[in-house]
Amino acid sequence: MNTLTVATRPSPWPAYWLEARNEFLRLLRSPSFAVPTLVFPPMFYVLFAVLLNHGSGTRTATYLLATYGVFGVMAPGLFGFGVAIAMDRERGFLALKRAQPVPAGAVLASRMAMAMVFATTISLLLMLIGTTLAGVSLSLAQAAGLVLVDSLGVLPFCAIGLYVGSRVGAQGAPAVINMIYLPMAFLAGLWMPLSMLPPFIAKIAPVWPAHHLAQIALSVAGAQSDGRITLHVAVLAVYGIAFFLAARRRLARG
Repeated sequence: MNTLTVATRPSPWPAYWLEARNEFLRLLRSPSFAVPTLVFPPMFYVLFAVLLNHGSGTRTATYLLATYGVFGVMAPGLFGFGVAIAMDRERGFLALKRAQPVPAGAVLASRMAMAMVFATTISLLLMLIGTTLAGVSLSLAQAAGLVLVDSLGVLPFCAIGLYVGSRVGAQGAPAVINMIYLPMAFLAGLWMPLSMLPPFIAKIAPVWPAHHLAQIALSVAGAQSDGRITLHVAVLAVYGIAFFLAARRRLARG
């Protein structure tokens, strides 16, 4: 009697898990990325929201908690993808991955997961400092909402970093990312309210995705914002999808 053996496809989840685990270990072994990413936003927040915040009370501290959270989560997306993808592309690592029996999205998904882990960690560190040293008062719903906004808000910046990494070489990627990261943070009003900056900067602020994420974070934290959350979510989604598709097209060409 003949028996027919049906081959079953192996589950792809172990591959995703291994890629995420390896990416986590890689970042831990790269203090030049992990330490500045995790230390700079809390350090700046302590400086401006605690040590130099005289006379403004918790209002300024709450505002800066939201905006410095956005400033912090930009880095894992931009640098974690932009520099790493540029290096992997030059070294032939991406071509090697395509030749292996690894799910096509495993590398991308693992790096997105690690960017979200870093973003969540930064958000929690800032909230800990804000509530203990700066006198910020957040409800449980506000705290959870702010962590959610920061952890998901890193994704459009992952797409931007992916696009930069797909076009720029490994040596030029850090410089290009810094030219995007720091000016955008300033022009989007992350370091100080737009009302304190020249009027033309406030007019062009909606051009930057960081501005839209900051408005969502400000609204969730109960700080002054324009309240148009749906519009800002839509703009961030457009940024993320557009840069991801452009990067995918570029990487597909080799």
